[in-house]
Amino acid sequence: MSFEMIAILMFASMMITLISGQRVFAAIGIVATVAALLLWGVGGEDIPFAASMKLMKWYPLLTLPLFIYMGYVLSESGIADDLYRMFHVWMGGVNGGLAIGTIGLMVLISAMNGLSVAGMAIGATIALPELLKRGYNKRMITGVIQAGSSLGILVPPSVVLVLYAMIARQPVGKLWLAGVFPGLMMAGMFIIYIYIRCKINPSLGPALSREELKKIPLSEKIGLLRAGALPLFIFASMMVPFVNGWTSLVESSAVGAVVASLAAIFKGRYTKKVFETTIRETLKISAMFMWIILAALAFGAVFDGVGAVKAIEAFFLEDLGLGPWEILLLMQLSFLIMGTFLDDTAMLVIVAPLYVPLVGALGFDLIWYGILYTITSQIAYMTPPFGYNLFLMRAMAPPEISLRDIYTSIIPFVAVMLLALGTIIAFPQIALWLPEYIYANR
Repeated sequence: MSFEMIAILMFASMMITLISGQRVFAAIGIVATVAALLLWGVGGEDIPFAASMKLMKWYPLLTLPLFIYMGYVLSESGIADDLYRMFHVWMGGVNGGLAIGTIGLMVLISAMNGLSVAGMAIGATIALPELLKRGYNKRMITGVIQAGSSLGILVPPSVVLVLYAMIARQPVGKLWLAGVFPGLMMAGMFIIYIYIRCKINPSLGPALSREELKKIPLSEKIGLLRAGALPLFIFASMMVPFVNGWTSLVESSAVGAVVASLAAIFKGRYTKKVFETTIRETLKISAMFMWIILAALAFGAVFDGVGAVKAIEAFFLEDLGLGPWEILLLMQLSFLIMGTFLDDTAMLVIVAPLYVPLVGALGFDLIWYGILYTITSQIAYMTPPFGYNLFLMRAMAPPEISLRDIYTSIIPFVAVMLLALGTIIAFPQIALWLPEYIYANR
């Protein structure tokens, strides 16, 4: 049997196992181990085992539980509620102001947590009821929350970029810095769209009345500004030392976790319930990602061992005769297709062992490609018919918001994300300038 056929059988077996409802890490790890045993006999299991042991030696992985812990401390202690109240008071007087404030909330939540699901949950539980009560168009705000949550895996500290860094063997710090400008650019594009749309049609996002704004005393407004500045202070406390070379990435994540805990204690919100929930969720999510990374490394080692990567490279370059940019666009298209039925981590661990070496062989920067992956996967996440975010939104939305509303709401925001993706493809320095500058001056 040819290596190409072995690779196809491995990939098909993995997809069938996933479709049967098995967990991602189990499907990938089992296929890798069984394939190794069938190919090389007794002792073949050492290949995936040796690859997975790299996980235990990868020091930057310690950032994963620390950043997840920090995010849950801030969200469970209600600091996210303070953030939304701040945006509500300071931006409510503008048409679409609360929707714009929701995007701002999502950016800060992303900087605190690094998970798109967390942004979706906070947006749906805090922002959505308030926006509906204020008469905002239900399709507009449903799209805003879904689009805003997509920033969770792009704005640092992104948990998914930690996973990509492990598989692609790239520095986590560079990937996080590479996500800063693209994440802020995309958030800015969302805000511009919302502002223009509500300026043209004010009924989509009515402003708060002057009477209501006058009822809010200046002292409360200033107090809310201080509450909103707290997450920025926490983010700065861990990123400024890292950017200046005073601390390592792991040390910075520890600083962030400690400062977040102190902030919750200072506000009198670090209760026993908050502590227990935070620890439970941190352990659960960290363990899930650890298993996925372990399985991905094992699968990648076996896949590479049978020559699948070189076979795919030869197929694209020699058999099809495609150029580097054509291959890159086909890769992004495959992410869009797979994203209709797989989540972002599953897509990454399935195709990264194939795509990452090929991207490097084609001469593209792997840091830049990591940013392209995160944007493309989030577009796929929001794309019908089976986009994961669509059904997550349906589960969290009130009954008056139908599935049709949810499907329709994402169309303009997906268009904005595609524009952002095209801009970063055309101008790679949007993603690469900051990490290159910081690491050159450390």
